[in-house]
Amino acid sequence: MGDLHRSLAELPIGAEGTVVAVRCSRPVARRLMEMGLLPGTRVAVVRVAPLGDPLELRLRGYALSIRRQEAAAVMLEDVRVAAPVATRARAASDPR
Repeated sequence: MGDLHRSLAELPIGAEGTVVAVRCSRPVARRLMEMGLLPGTRVAVVRVAPLGDPLELRLRGYALSIRRQEAAAVMLEDVRVAAPVATRARAASDPR
């Protein structure tokens, strides 16, 4: 497994990845999967509360907020971190 998988709790705002596994107690894992965090689902971190907990996620066309402790149990692959806003603005205004 190694460096290929990261937990959802480690992602910065704007990053996204694909769920590989939910590794927590069975009742919590079941509830998270009922809310759409199934293997193969693409999920993005939208915002984080001021004190760092909970995280707001975007998946399957809706917003979901979960505790950082629960997010730490969600393993992701194919993680992509969004470019900073200033870089995206420069790229959009580049006439090439």
